[in-house]
Amino acid sequence: MRLSPCDFGSFAVIEQKFDVPNPPQTSSRMLYTEVAAILLKLENKGGTVKSLVYNSRHENKRQLYALLCETLKYASIIDDIITSTQLLKREKFLKKHMAQVLVYEQLFGKGLQVGGKYREALNRNKTALHAALVRLKVRSKVSKNEDLLPDIVKSQVSLPRYVRVNTLKITIEAAIKKLKQAGFSLADKPSVENFASTVSDLEPGQFVQDPHIPALLVFPPGTGFHDNQLYKSGEIILQDKASCIPAHVLAPPPGALVIDACAAPGNKTSHMTSLMQNKGKIFAFDIDSKRLATMRSLTRRAGVLCAQLVHGSFLDCDPGDPRYSGVEYILLDPSCSGSGITSRLDHLTDEEGSISTERLESLAQFQLSALRHALSFPAVRRVAYSTCSVHRQENEDVVQAALQEYEGKYHLQHILPTWRHRGTNTFPQAGRCVRASPEQDLTNGFFVALFEKNSERVDVKEEQTTSPDGELGENVSVKKKRRRKRKKNFSVETKMEHKETCAAPGTNGKEELVNNECLPQKVQTKNISRPKKRRKNRKQETRMPEEEASSKAMI
Repeated sequence: MRLSPCDFGSFAVIEQKFDVPNPPQTSSRMLYTEVAAILLKLENKGGTVKSLVYNSRHENKRQLYALLCETLKYASIIDDIITSTQLLKREKFLKKHMAQVLVYEQLFGKGLQVGGKYREALNRNKTALHAALVRLKVRSKVSKNEDLLPDIVKSQVSLPRYVRVNTLKITIEAAIKKLKQAGFSLADKPSVENFASTVSDLEPGQFVQDPHIPALLVFPPGTGFHDNQLYKSGEIILQDKASCIPAHVLAPPPGALVIDACAAPGNKTSHMTSLMQNKGKIFAFDIDSKRLATMRSLTRRAGVLCAQLVHGSFLDCDPGDPRYSGVEYILLDPSCSGSGITSRLDHLTDEEGSISTERLESLAQFQLSALRHALSFPAVRRVAYSTCSVHRQENEDVVQAALQEYEGKYHLQHILPTWRHRGTNTFPQAGRCVRASPEQDLTNGFFVALFEKNSERVDVKEEQTTSPDGELGENVSVKKKRRRKRKKNFSVETKMEHKETCAAPGTNGKEELVNNECLPQKVQTKNISRPKKRRKNRKQETRMPEEEASSKAMI
């Protein structure tokens, strides 16, 4: 097995997708067997690393993913040692992929954690295996095992540990106080300009507050939180900075109706819920039942009450359905190549070093279909489109095609104005998008664009128009009347939606509330029957810069 030029660095960011608090303990033999099975499937192109781990029967996904990553990192070295010692010829019962796992544990891991025939076989060959490792070090003129790793593995950027404060359960100030009590120390908040250098200089135990997303705290790479009480209680969530940007710029206000189109494992849903202060409703779609089960666990731990999980495809959701026709905010993070994920392990041979053109075209077509669908909802005001891909075909090209199709109806918002890494200059509005990369931004590779309906831009301009005596002009009054009319219709539709949702499951997928019950009618009415407050929230949101609006919502 040979590794292609891909990143086998820290897997802290992806591991959150498999993160379940207090996972069950399973035997090492079962763990080794499952890792070996996944290695075989990967060799036979039976799936991606992420999908195979998700679909595994092994309950402790984080433990499974960790051992799989480490075995793959050392795969080329392990194969050399197995070949030079003729291990598979000496132990004929031993299969190749199980041998890879056992040799990793024996030479590079925690030591062999099983007994029986596997331990006996490795003990019989222990001397030969260690001698082969020593010869490799001598030949390579290195003294440490890590120095044997391929240059592409050693040269990768180590990403910081990002921790989002879950403001549904704790304030930012209270979380910082508890972290200090646990022995961490808060360093001075970095500016946008010196963020990378400040974070790179953090000592173990230090952390800073992110300059773009106030609820995000930044720690040195590898900082552990799985035994921290804040993590176990759901008061903090492990989430990469780039993954926080879509919800941050979409900024749905309290009381909003929202769709999270490809929601699992649920971090973006919980982030939007915190911005909405658990008021309103989020329809969270995902077609994968296992991913949805993981999301159910994570959202419960996070204290999410206003999300309704929908087992089904977002593309099958009818924009004219009374339940969804009032949706104003949509977050679309569709399936993509994952080429921006720093710990991506999908490519195992030299021939698979890059994704095929056909695969990119197929993904881009699906992404454009999903984006067109999101933009077709009658009441939608904002759509955040994001991928964890570095490819233009999945990012700027998809956005440009959607803009051309909806020409005159939507424009792109210039999000995160102080963020220096912008979209590639392939069309006039591309610079309003955001890109992220490990080298430049200390995050996973990411892309975000924010669509906004043009009518909202007109509303803002006319609201800011004043007469010579300082009073609002006539156009503003007309717009306000139209807005009140829209709100009245919106209120009726929302009440109908609540009634239908409580009465029976929807036709577009199996639906359920996170807390397994419909929201009380008086809560729904309370959120809907205060149009003045809702108007105020909308007015503030459209007038404030993106970062300021989202910051206020989070705090």
